[in-house]
Amino acid sequence: MANTRKPRIGLALGAGGARGWAHIGVIRALQDIGIKPDIVCGTSMGALVGAACAEGELEQLEDWVQTLRWRDVLGLMDFTWRGGFIRGEKLFDFFRGRTRNRNIEELPLAYAAVATDLHSGREVWLREGKVLDAVRASIAIPGVFAPVLRDGQVLVDGGLVNPVPVSLCRALGADIVIAVDLGWSKLGYYRERARDRSATPAGGEPAWWDRFLPFTGGGEERPQISMPSVLEVFLTSMDVMQVRVARSRLAGEPADALIAPILPDLGMMDFHRARVAIEEGRAATARARAMLEHLVGA
Repeated sequence: MANTRKPRIGLALGAGGARGWAHIGVIRALQDIGIKPDIVCGTSMGALVGAACAEGELEQLEDWVQTLRWRDVLGLMDFTWRGGFIRGEKLFDFFRGRTRNRNIEELPLAYAAVATDLHSGREVWLREGKVLDAVRASIAIPGVFAPVLRDGQVLVDGGLVNPVPVSLCRALGADIVIAVDLGWSKLGYYRERARDRSATPAGGEPAWWDRFLPFTGGGEERPQISMPSVLEVFLTSMDVMQVRVARSRLAGEPADALIAPILPDLGMMDFHRARVAIEEGRAATARARAMLEHLVGA
């Protein structure tokens, strides 16, 4: 007798800082063509958007992030020099006041987030406890967000070890995995093209860190080639590392379908440019539509 069980669809949402808002557009576009995941796994910003999806609160998140301006982003940051540049308590107190923040075990969709054990370097899968506690650990970019202490471990951003968590989706029982890789266009040709564009990206304000150039080693006017600020060096280096790790992991643990938003000129901290990222998430899904429909029979 033929197996008529419907395949379980897993969605692996990758790391990428502010580019993670593209996940919202991807999920919306998938819904439009009738593809709804049974399992959602995320790393870093993928963990945050994935949590909203699994909680059934994606619409609220989408509405809120599109109202963000750089002053709003700055207002949610509690600066510190202990463990990271930002404590993160102010931001997550904000989220706790606006979400149900259920236990992961109670969510209508299977959900898990990836973090990294800072001491051992091991990949940590967060599959129980409060949703926002898992998200907070997964987004703890080293040097930017303070680490999270949990179960005797010091946890930082999962993008260090598994930027696109295909393997986690498989472990939770996904038959088909649709992955979203936010780092696809951060190196090479796409990045070079982005450098040739205007200093102010189309559809948005200047990059987040450009507001703080006087404090980070830049100036009011920057030559075409100049010494980057400390923050820019660090965040771009994180991009390079995550892209290389993601490509290696995806080669050994390939997804069944890969969606790759092209956002080379959207910085890791440009959270105020959500509309640009969401639109590109939709566009990237549209580019992959024929393959997705063939894959899941939509």
